[in-house]
Amino acid sequence: MHNAPKPKLEDLPTKAQLRRSSVIAGIGAVFIGVAVYMPAELGQDPTGIGTILGLTEMGEIKQQLAAEAAADAELHGSDESSSLMDDIFSLFVSTAHAQEAWQDEIIFTLEPGEFTEIKATMEEGTTLFYAWKSTGGRVNFDLHAHAGGQDVTYEKGRGQTEGEGSFETPFAGNHGWFWRNRDDEAVTVTLQLRGDYSAIVRDE
Repeated sequence: MHNAPKPKLEDLPTKAQLRRSSVIAGIGAVFIGVAVYMPAELGQDPTGIGTILGLTEMGEIKQQLAAEAAADAELHGSDESSSLMDDIFSLFVSTAHAQEAWQDEIIFTLEPGEFTEIKATMEEGTTLFYAWKSTGGRVNFDLHAHAGGQDVTYEKGRGQTEGEGSFETPFAGNHGWFWRNRDDEAVTVTLQLRGDYSAIVRDE
């Protein structure tokens, strides 16, 4: 068994060196917080570095989504246990249908600022399963329906690149998506559908 050599006193850092290292580490942490964390999480960019790195836009999107979630929770109330059960149920549904073939696949391209609507014509109490993915950029979307004085919003998203799930219709009508490209480049979206619908309608 070999004993490690005992360090010499002159090899150990002095108190001044330790203080200097602590100050440098503290300054580095503050810089990272201001230049990286604030833009990426809060959408605030006092140094301008976040805008150059594309972090500020990401932070702004996070703040928008958080505000929408808070507003929705205030309107409908929040139930964490219910949300957990919904997540578990969705997981089982997704697994059960993972091997089933999609009935339709719709591929479309949106230029910067362009929008479109794609909806499925469905009866009351029927179910639609969907999965979508965008390439080339992100999209904003609103999954909803309105007919005969009734309306429903199933899901909304900003700056998203993919999604999947299902919904059951509370009334008959056209149920589906409003899509908009807010990026600076063209975005191609692939939408896959399976369920109880009689037609696919697209409005531009």
